[in-house]
Amino acid sequence: MITVGKTQLTLDIEEALYFYELEKGEIAVEEVGMPGDWGIVDTLALRTQADGTHEWRCYEIKVSKSDFRSQARITFVGHYNYYVLPRPLYEQVKEEIPAFAGVILYLPFQDGYHSEVPTKGTLSLVKKASRQEIPFDERQLMHTFLHALFREVRKAKRVKKGLGHYSGQELLDELSRRKSSQSQNFYDRFVDEIEQDIIFELQEELLATKEEYEALRDKMREKRRVTEPYL
Repeated sequence: MITVGKTQLTLDIEEALYFYELEKGEIAVEEVGMPGDWGIVDTLALRTQADGTHEWRCYEIKVSKSDFRSQARITFVGHYNYYVLPRPLYEQVKEEIPAFAGVILYLPFQDGYHSEVPTKGTLSLVKKASRQEIPFDERQLMHTFLHALFREVRKAKRVKKGLGHYSGQELLDELSRRKSSQSQNFYDRFVDEIEQDIIFELQEELLATKEEYEALRDKMREKRRVTEPYL
């Protein structure tokens, strides 16, 4: 999932949409690049019917009027295509929504409400989408979908395996990026933490060595002859 530059509201809607798709039996992935100059779909979902055929759904999340009216291309290339909007925005732009596009509203939970799923709101379908034909070969769509899924699996494996899965250059690039965008110097903090770890490990090693020495001295005392001095 790409989160740079996204508002908290956008992230909350993405989370709610994930569970919505899960409930509908869809396999979904975010930020899917389309073939040619068709742009990027916010969320692309695949639903397999009982007869084995595929239905593709595209979801575009918009959280403000300027976002909705952005010149960025709306990549509605699925059989069914939906805007996912907060209710206040929907009231402002509903006359501008194409006839073929569906609308799903994001409804935040009231304070104190406890949901069975870990989201801050729920989704409600208010306008059904009309079925469209995919504007290119469906095999291309499947290819880009699988490629995006592989990207997410790779990211998840990196998180699971920790920093060891990243190259030194990738770590350096990330530290440099954070140094330029954050007031705190993460590199200096990283170095300080390493130094503290080294000091702690040396102290532990010194303590263990001292204990071994004392144990050895006690053992030698037990074996000494009467005429031998204490160590």
